[in-house]
Amino acid sequence: MNKIIQIYKTLYEKYGTQGWWPFIDSGYHPSEYDFPKNENQIFEICLGVILTQNTTFTSVVKSLNTLNAMNCLDYKAIKNMPLDTLKNTIKPSGYFNQKANYILAFIDFFERLEDKTPTREELLAIKGIGPESADSILLYAYNQPEFVVDAYTKRLLLHAGLIDEKASYYAIKKFMESEIEKEVKDRDELLICYQEFHALIVAHAKLFYSKKPYGVGCFL
Repeated sequence: MNKIIQIYKTLYEKYGTQGWWPFIDSGYHPSEYDFPKNENQIFEICLGVILTQNTTFTSVVKSLNTLNAMNCLDYKAIKNMPLDTLKNTIKPSGYFNQKANYILAFIDFFERLEDKTPTREELLAIKGIGPESADSILLYAYNQPEFVVDAYTKRLLLHAGLIDEKASYYAIKKFMESEIEKEVKDRDELLICYQEFHALIVAHAKLFYSKKPYGVGCFL
């Protein structure tokens, strides 16, 4: 068993299934892997991914709850919303001017996508969608096995001595996928592993890697 799989198993035994991605109407759904169930849930995940950029999910939930209370938690309603109203609604998520533009750019893409699964290249071509956002959308909204790398992932791997400080997003992603796929061969199991592993890293890192010096008290 390689070190990455050891970390995954340790985190899983400690924290259990995480039930990502959470939805406003149903919350987290641990051990249920048949989400998203419809177009609105797919869009809610994508919207949440954009809003989560450079902020906490707690702040994002405030924006999503407001949109839900306005019966506007779908792309058609948001597209028809006055721009100033959209900006004010998502203000708790920060960077509301640019995020409003990012959301509208994504909606323009989303409504043309119909029932197809987007490619990574198509997502990266959308204004405001970077590698982490693209992988999050593919992994959680479209159930594609793409490992998501965030700041917590890098901090944890650095503390474990498994990557170099200068390692790029793509280098870390390739490393994680390569190590996991050495031992997880089935696509469905791989998808669950990717979804849970990212969520588990976040759960663990909030406790041990959110404040400097990173990794103090970490049991990995």
